[in-house]
Amino acid sequence: MEKIKPGKYVEITYDLYQINPDGTEKLVHQVDPEDPEKFVFGVTRGMIEPLEKALDGMEPGATYDVTAKADEAFGPYDIEQIVTLEKDIFMVDGKFDAEMVKPGALVPMMTADGFRINGLVKEVTDKEVVMDFNHPLAGKDVRFKGEVKTVRDATPEELQPAHGCGCGCHDHGCGDEGCGCGDHDDCCGSYGHHCGDDACGCH
Repeated sequence: MEKIKPGKYVEITYDLYQINPDGTEKLVHQVDPEDPEKFVFGVTRGMIEPLEKALDGMEPGATYDVTAKADEAFGPYDIEQIVTLEKDIFMVDGKFDAEMVKPGALVPMMTADGFRINGLVKEVTDKEVVMDFNHPLAGKDVRFKGEVKTVRDATPEELQPAHGCGCGCHDHGCGDEGCGCGDHDDCCGSYGHHCGDDACGCH
């Protein structure tokens, strides 16, 4: 039976829990067998280190239960990722998109280097929009509880570093406030690529 090691294509399922300060846990995301998380071990960038270490050497059918501190998971909460953007950025056909860009909304954005991320709208003024680009789980300890579904040799195409993953990574934007990744082209965890200047635009 194949074991997880660098260069292997892997599919996993899991429940992701946020660990609260009082020790209680809140389920914030589930990856089901119908749509497992897919990545190439040792190649896919941004894997959460405690999860990666736990998976190393596992076979299909193996289960895991991994806790990661905030610094090892989705990073500390960074006040610098709260940024103020010109309202003009959010214009569509010359009009401000008030239906999408309102306090509490998650708005997809594009960084200057081409990464798609989601920002949480904190405030809208006459001329500016205040947004928070921290990952929804920034500053939170988390727990992954799941199972290895598939392990096989990766194809040449899959061995390219751009191969995406879901919430087990922390490179790109998250699908919603509960860390629900909409698909596996966007990784869950945006603190590596934030929209901190006017090079950012609506996507």
